[in-house]
Amino acid sequence: MAVTSEKQAVVAELKEKLTNTKGAVLTNYRGLTVAQDTNLRRKLREAGVEYRVVKNTMTRIAANEVGLEGLDAHLEGPTAIAISFTDPVAPAKIISDFVKENKLDVLEVKAGIVEGKVIDASGVKALAALPPREVLIAQVLAGMQSPIVGLVNVLQGSIRNLVYALDAVRQQKESA
Repeated sequence: MAVTSEKQAVVAELKEKLTNTKGAVLTNYRGLTVAQDTNLRRKLREAGVEYRVVKNTMTRIAANEVGLEGLDAHLEGPTAIAISFTDPVAPAKIISDFVKENKLDVLEVKAGIVEGKVIDASGVKALAALPPREVLIAQVLAGMQSPIVGLVNVLQGSIRNLVYALDAVRQQKESA
């Protein structure tokens, strides 16, 4: 009986995390050295990303109860999950950068979850390739600002031409 309630508690905790996650990445961590694993965990922790090994059966039950479609296929072999409750891109970016920095072939990205939708490994790669949130915001603002700047320049040109015309009239009247 204790084992069942213990498992129910794990499933309940996983359900809560899967429901509230903005972004998550499932990995196969087999083959990482202890030093590499510690380094990865440190980088994830610094970014506010939770990283833990999960049991596939418990994760499968929690995902089904939450209604995450398509996660079952990725729950084979050892699985660890990196979860961010604030930034949907952070887990994908950190893990992808870690793999590149350390030239790792052993850390396999299985799948990801973004805003309640399951994405495959190539989707996680594409997500990791996105620029940081601040850069995206700056790009959007620059895009919104450029038509305004163009309008201001056009209006300034008209005003400038009016000033030149008035100045020419003034000079003409002074010389007359």
